[in-house]
Formats: sequence, C-alpha cells, structure tokens
Amino acid sequence: MPAAPVVAALAAAFCWAFSSLLWRRLPTSLSAARLNLLKNLLAVGLLLPLVLVLPWQATPRALVLLVLSGVLGIAIGDTLFFAALRRLGTRRTLTIDAGGPAVTALAGVAVLGEVPGPAQWLGIALISLAVLLVVRQPAPRDSRGPRPPDGPGVAMALGALACGGGGALLARAGLLAGGPAPVQAAALRLAAAALVMLPLLVGLPRAVQGPRPARPRWPLALTATLLGTSAGIVLQQTALAGLPGGLAVALLSTAPVMALPLAALEGDRPGWRGVVAAASALAGVSLVAGLVGLPGA
Repeated sequence: MPAAPVVAALAAAFCWAFSSLLWRRLPTSLSAARLNLLKNLLAVGLLLPLVLVLPWQATPRALVLLVLSGVLGIAIGDTLFFAALRRLGTRRTLTIDAGGPAVTALAGVAVLGEVPGPAQWLGIALISLAVLLVVRQPAPRDSRGPRPPDGPGVAMALGALACGGGGALLARAGLLAGGPAPVQAAALRLAAAALVMLPLLVGLPRAVQGPRPARPRWPLALTATLLGTSAGIVLQQTALAGLPGGLAVALLSTAPVMALPLAALEGDRPGWRGVVAAASALAGVSLVAGLVGLPGA
C-alpha cells in the first residue's frame, strides 16, 4: 500500500476535524447553505492561482463526473453537514460521518454484487454500534444544561454521510476516467458546488444585518476554509487517486477519533460512550478497509 495517499487521507481527516470545530465556533447569522457557499467561494479563490499554472489534461467524462461529485458531495452534502454540526457538535457529527465505509460496502452488495467478507461484516457492525451510541447521546451542553438527542440533527448527519460517500465515489470514478491533477479536481468540484449555489446570494445583505461581533470573523472563516476545504479536499483527491475507493473512504473516516482531544474546546465531554464510539468506529473502519483481519481468515 503506497504511503503518500495513506498519509494524505489521514491528514485530510485531521484537517476536517479541526476545521469543523472552527466552523462551529464561527459567530454568524448565515444559514448552513449560505455558510457552505461562502467557504466554497473562498476555497475556489485560494486554489485558483495553483489551477492556472498547471496544464489541464482531462477527458469530458472525467469532467462530468467531477462536476456531479461537487454538486452532490459539496453543495448538498456539506450544507447538511454544517446544519448537523450546529445541532450535534463536532465529535458526534464526525462519528456519524464515519459510517461512510459501511455505506460503501453495502452499496457494493446492492449495486455491484460485491459481498463483503466476515471481517468487513464485523467492521460494518462496529461502525453501526458507534453510530447508535452517538445517536443515543444527548447533544452538547449549553447554558440551559444538556439537551436530549436531536432527531433532525441525526437525520442531517446521515444525509451528509450519504451525499459525501456518493460524491467521493463519483470523484474516484472521475479520476480513474482520466481526470486532472488532484488540486485541479478539487477546484473543479468546489467551483461546480459554488455555481449551483449562487442563487443563495439573493437577499444575502438582509440576512447578515444585525449587531457586529466584538471580534472580526474573517480570520476564523479563512483558517477553516484553508484547512477543511482547500487543503482537506486536495488531500482527499490525492487519497482517492492513489487508493481504492473503499480504503480511501475508510481512512478519511478517522476524523471522529481525531476530534476526541478537541471535544473539550466546545464544552463537549465524550464520556465512556464517546470513547467507545470512537474506538468502535476506528476498529470498524480498519476491518472494512482491510487494514486488519480476523485470525484464520
């Protein structure tokens, strides 16, 4: 297994975990969709200089697949992710998002007839256990005390999981079909997402009226965009280009474990259920990806 794509996938998972914390701490009255549009436009602007200096070599089929992956995985998936992030918190949202490998394996059974082995079925069960533990946990504590489990927030996180997994598989197919370099593929996906979301700019000045925050918000938004969107998606494309789809998605799903040390920064105490959920998700991801196997298998 090549080392560079593996390191890229793990680095992308860390970037997403940390940037998710930053986005959740950003004081804003913007909706989840408008916040997603803002970070997409920022990321396209940041990547544009790199895109312009590299030669473009891509087939029409690859371009179509990458555009569709941007619409599904970034425009729709990230909007649902931001909405879930506000309701569930960073660690819980990322743990539910770790179900990507299980969804990929089950989709392989239904669509491609690829039946998982015993180790992969065990991995799917462990990931499902992690999601169940997170679903049954109360949402992060606020000024009124702990809140009960949030059904709509869980539904949004599951929707983000489905769209993100589908977007990743489309991006992988596009790269295999003669797609451009990872940085160009990332910029194309982001530009497609931003383009379909441009109508959200209508009425934006009215949406942001109100008292100004005590501190400027742009440094936080810029840092989160650099880490989670620009660097994170370029690293994701690098992993998808160099690893099989299921393995890449599995490694990209280690974000909940990386989010554990960050939980205290937003007043979230994982407790034993949170630790068990993160460990179960990591073990399940490893089994689904084939990083570890069952004795005698």
